[in-house]
Amino acid sequence: MNSSAPAMGGRDGAKILLIEDDPTLGPAMSQRLRLEGFDVLLAPDGASAIRKARAFPPDLVLSDMRLPDGTGEDVFRQITGTLGLLPYIFMTAFGEVQQAVRLVKAGARDYLIKPVDTDALVTLIQQMVQRSESVPLEKDRREQRTSSMNAFEATLGKAARSDLPLLLLGETGVGKERAARLAHAASRCASGPFVPLNCAALPLDLAESLLFGHEKGAFTGAVSRMPGVVREADQGTLFLDEIAELPIALQSKLLRLLQEKTYRPVGAIEQRSFGGRVIAATHRDLKAMIAAGTFREDLYFRLAVIELVIPPLRERRDEIVPLANAFLAGSAPEGQSLSISAEAMPLLLDHSWPGNIRELRNRIERAAALRDHDVLTSADLFPERAPVNARSDLEADQTLEAVAEAAIRSRVAAALQATGGNQTEAARRLGVSRTTVWKYSK
Repeated sequence: MNSSAPAMGGRDGAKILLIEDDPTLGPAMSQRLRLEGFDVLLAPDGASAIRKARAFPPDLVLSDMRLPDGTGEDVFRQITGTLGLLPYIFMTAFGEVQQAVRLVKAGARDYLIKPVDTDALVTLIQQMVQRSESVPLEKDRREQRTSSMNAFEATLGKAARSDLPLLLLGETGVGKERAARLAHAASRCASGPFVPLNCAALPLDLAESLLFGHEKGAFTGAVSRMPGVVREADQGTLFLDEIAELPIALQSKLLRLLQEKTYRPVGAIEQRSFGGRVIAATHRDLKAMIAAGTFREDLYFRLAVIELVIPPLRERRDEIVPLANAFLAGSAPEGQSLSISAEAMPLLLDHSWPGNIRELRNRIERAAALRDHDVLTSADLFPERAPVNARSDLEADQTLEAVAEAAIRSRVAAALQATGGNQTEAARRLGVSRTTVWKYSK
């Protein structure tokens, strides 16, 4: 839908998806934005908004929080799961501010309290669209991806059409949850919830209850009924991250859920049905765990009906600079523009990225937060590589023990940075105990 009105401040051709069910406010706001030179797609509910976003990826989304068929938050997670984070503004009632703030922390750009000042809204949209001109959006980066990543996404698209379990493999930080969200958004379950669960974070004594739910009085402390994540994900997608960490006692019950689509909450008498899909992910070698007796072989084969390996970032070097620029744009204070120096670019491309996309994001965000200038240098991005002669002269008076301790602390800090703060994984990579990592990270 191309507007015939002349541009009056909006970027020519910029597409805005407006999600508003009010029969008066929606068309009025749409008309005002068209007069400002924007191309507007108006959706009166969440389902039509998701369809339009997939067919005509927008440059910005403006959404009401309450919709006839759900919430703005549900639509936000489905659209960003498909297209990546893009400029997203919520219009919310005063009582929904807490929810809006949570969404801003999840990647939305801003929120406005109703009634919305239209002039202020137009100004905000113009600023966001102009700021996004130099930032490659997720949909614009697809042509720049390596053949391995293009092949992965093509296979993921085919897998999304099936209801079969999907197992995503890959190193820590490659984007397994993002891939799971993409599969969910392209599946028949897209209108249902996407419910993630980190199996590594499950307390042993409550794992079964958190997964399958429990009835009131099922055990001491069960003062009320709890549905569990399986029930929450019914008719949607249950994403089991770090599936290798699922307690062995629960693996047989998960197998039953996958095979028979039924489960029994703790303390319940009857089986209950599950109408959703299960996607699992891990960076561990499940076949080695099967050989060691710590993971069930039958569960592996049931999960791996469709098995996909996400390539590590070092094999997707075409994506490093676009990703770095996108993360940098998201880290820049409002109204400021940050960039990466030419001398730092070779380091970004040559780095092995053991922590993959998570490490890249962490380095960019840390450098942006601690910067002394608007152009990030190699010292900002890789402080651990600073030359010895650039350090304090006091180091010349240090004992060998002190120098050794400083070196160990630097290596531990780099490992924690690469693993997103996961001390267990950092210890594994360094070949030391978790206690040693904890000691030298203090």
